[in-house]
Amino acid sequence: MAAGNPYYDALETRPAEAREAALFNALPGHIAHAKTTPGFARILRDVDPRAVANRAALAKLPVTRKSALIQMQKEHPPLAGLTATKPGELGRIFMSPGPIFDPEGRRPDWWRFARCLYAAGFRKGDLVLNCFSYHLTPAGSMLESGAHALRCAVIPGGVGNTESQVQAIQGLRPRCYTGTPSFLKIVLDKAAELDADVSSLARAMVSAEALPAALRQDFNARGVKTLQCYASADLGLIAYESEAQSGMILDEALILEIVRPGTGDPVPEGEVGEVVITTFNPDYPLVRFATGDMSAVLPGASPCGRTNTRIKGWLGRADQTTKVRGMFVHPEQVAEILRRHPQVKKARLIVDRVKDNDEMTLKCEAAKPDKTLAGAIAETVQAVAKLRGTVEMVAPGSLPNDGKVIEDIRKIG
Repeated sequence: MAAGNPYYDALETRPAEAREAALFNALPGHIAHAKTTPGFARILRDVDPRAVANRAALAKLPVTRKSALIQMQKEHPPLAGLTATKPGELGRIFMSPGPIFDPEGRRPDWWRFARCLYAAGFRKGDLVLNCFSYHLTPAGSMLESGAHALRCAVIPGGVGNTESQVQAIQGLRPRCYTGTPSFLKIVLDKAAELDADVSSLARAMVSAEALPAALRQDFNARGVKTLQCYASADLGLIAYESEAQSGMILDEALILEIVRPGTGDPVPEGEVGEVVITTFNPDYPLVRFATGDMSAVLPGASPCGRTNTRIKGWLGRADQTTKVRGMFVHPEQVAEILRRHPQVKKARLIVDRVKDNDEMTLKCEAAKPDKTLAGAIAETVQAVAKLRGTVEMVAPGSLPNDGKVIEDIRKIG
């Protein structure tokens, strides 16, 4: 991690085959460790860790969904029995909306953020204005611990108090910013309004919101080179941009799967689906954790020289549950319909409102469609969803590659 080295460590540029081998050599031991927790002892009770040494075997394991954590933590307080470290021996426990309780261990850079900050140009001796929240949610701690791992000093700015933030920049001259892109714009605009010199800011790592191209260009024009990362309160860093700005590069300590929403089935490379992560965190050893976020794998390696898998970034939410005629329809139900009709390779349930009535149309791609198949699928729709719907057979490849299995096009109001 020399100052002039563009890479945080040698892991970032190792051959992809070496990375894959290292991860899957470590996976059986990780699963055995996860099964020492009461939670994963229940979830993985029928799993032999020694048999899980490749992607095909991993794909057969149960998925633990983020959306299920609220109920799991209520039934098995405080952390659903999923931590290998006792709650009282952790460093911190945060609370995300839901509420979902999120543990933090005591190891340095527990959330693994040093890597993405280094990619954004943060270096030893830099002063960092951290404008992520320090109250109950972990974002402030995530970025601060990463900055400390790089031997940077941190101004714990948090959110709000804009004039005070501008005064801190004027008085302390930090080179780096972490926080949301919208708050960075607020700070820069307030500085312009006050005619305050905040020209020391040169690098920013933003997250938790979309970074529109026009806003990034605005930051760059003001002298703040801005990159973004993708993280969650459960997993820490998932992926990050490099200066190539060519997709987001997966962190080195994770196994990524992109699965069809409502299932645990991996999709073909390039297809949009739900992000599922296995993390080698000894304190919180999550196995096949479904984030609820949608993304897709990009082909090839980044032009920056980092060789890990790249994803497109956040492409929406996987939970597309909607209510039709007073009843909820879930992505899992669409997946069950496809399971019963393997001739259908892809489907999309369109929900519309016609003459004040909710209507469902299941569009199905099949190589050899016929009226008999469409009728059989319609019967399955009613059996699974307990609602009537029409079935429309469409040409293979005609449905959009956006990961949606339920699309609600009803006009509200």
